[in-house]
Amino acid sequence: MGADRLDTLTSWRADWSGLRVAVLGLSVTGFSAADTLAELGADVLVLSEGAAEEYARLVPVIGARLELGPLGEVPEVLRDFDPEVIVASPGFAPAHPVVRWAQRSGIALWGDVELAWRVRDKVLRDNGTPAEWVLITGTNGKTTTTQLTATLLNAGGLRAAPCGNIGVPVLDAVRDPGGFDVLVVELSSHQLWYIGKSAPAGQLVPHASTCLNLADDHLVWHGSADAYRAAKAVVYRNTTAACVYNKADLATLRMVEEADVIEGARAIGFDLGTPGPSDLGVVDGILVDRAFHDDRRHSALEVTTVDELRAVGLAAPHVVQNILAASALARSLGVAPAAIHDALQTFTMDAHRIQLVAEHRGIRWVDDSKATNPHAAASSLRAHPGAIWIVGGDLKGVDLDDLVADAGATAGGAIVIGVDREPVLSAFRRHAPHVPVREVGTGDTGEVMDRVVEVATGMIHGEGTVLLAPAAASFDQFTSYADRGERFARAVREWIERGSADDADGSPAAH
Repeated sequence: MGADRLDTLTSWRADWSGLRVAVLGLSVTGFSAADTLAELGADVLVLSEGAAEEYARLVPVIGARLELGPLGEVPEVLRDFDPEVIVASPGFAPAHPVVRWAQRSGIALWGDVELAWRVRDKVLRDNGTPAEWVLITGTNGKTTTTQLTATLLNAGGLRAAPCGNIGVPVLDAVRDPGGFDVLVVELSSHQLWYIGKSAPAGQLVPHASTCLNLADDHLVWHGSADAYRAAKAVVYRNTTAACVYNKADLATLRMVEEADVIEGARAIGFDLGTPGPSDLGVVDGILVDRAFHDDRRHSALEVTTVDELRAVGLAAPHVVQNILAASALARSLGVAPAAIHDALQTFTMDAHRIQLVAEHRGIRWVDDSKATNPHAAASSLRAHPGAIWIVGGDLKGVDLDDLVADAGATAGGAIVIGVDREPVLSAFRRHAPHVPVREVGTGDTGEVMDRVVEVATGMIHGEGTVLLAPAAASFDQFTSYADRGERFARAVREWIERGSADDADGSPAAH
């Protein structure tokens, strides 16, 4: 089978039978790809270095083959299988030996998102067409904006599903028998890299798209900052209606200017300032839309106010930016400002995203464990000036010098954790020597956050905030950013309980 037949595989109803497909990785994403392809009648070989017992048990049940073992080089079983397509899970970097082999060999290389796009007509809308797609990426704020956008679309009467990098594979959403009007797809730079390799037949054509912001991240995976930026820019390709960009981040504007979009697509800006006639922004504490308004050159439509957002815990500047971006995406699909306003009154942030864990004896404990890179951590620090900052982990090849010199210099103190502590400590010595810094060694994972809380209480004099915004990945000490945040919250609760017990028996409280 050659490229000509692959070009015909752009529908669930196409003839996929006999297509030899190797699926790399058996996480939730890999299994969704294998399950879809097996249902389509393809000949599926799954290769993975390891797998959860449930997935490993199910692979033969769905009619696919599973080979577990090292993938540090191209295994013979893969060469013998002679795949026509390789569908790679997002964890497989461009430099991975199997990925390089596929490219050298001329084997079609897809991600799960391209496969989902090709079979998006599995369930059709009432008008006989597949769901519209809205694409969301950015170094930070992707998940919040994805959840916000889906919430706003649902409030406007559309059936919308958040999916993709948010945790629900796009293929699961595409195959949901209930069907949707809109799929709101969160895309990581890894997924976008694979989309960027798509042949024309597999290229996405989204209704609307956004890159919320851009800062160095995942440089080891991509190989360079330029490669990371190029992957992010793919999000705007072929957009038909609205390319939403961040006016405060010129890199996103440049992406829109350079994007190959469908004629008629509009550039829609957002930021915290006064909006122009094709923007959303903030005027005198009011979030307004001048982009989707018939008289946008002379007036604006009110969406909500900063005071109303503050009342529901959504007024941090970077969250307001996410709300503006989500509102622009929802407005591009006809959702009324009143529906957006009402939906925002009940929206709640995800766990581990600037989440208030507790407030006790004048100390506010804030969990932003999801701030896994400098850009996200900077936003948190600006929202909590003077906080005791818990920072560090696996830096993923990114240095923190600029972060420490800028937002980090306003911290009331810093507690450095993780395997890459020395570069962080060095950054404070060079760029913020006035900030008190304490170090918590790697030690046992179960003890790290207990020690952090103990050190933090000793650094605060009177009232203040302790902020977990590590600017680093968690895998050096924890199973995930969620595990890191949960251990932090548990340590805080245990500290509060110990203090309450001391009060009850007349002992001096921990402080």
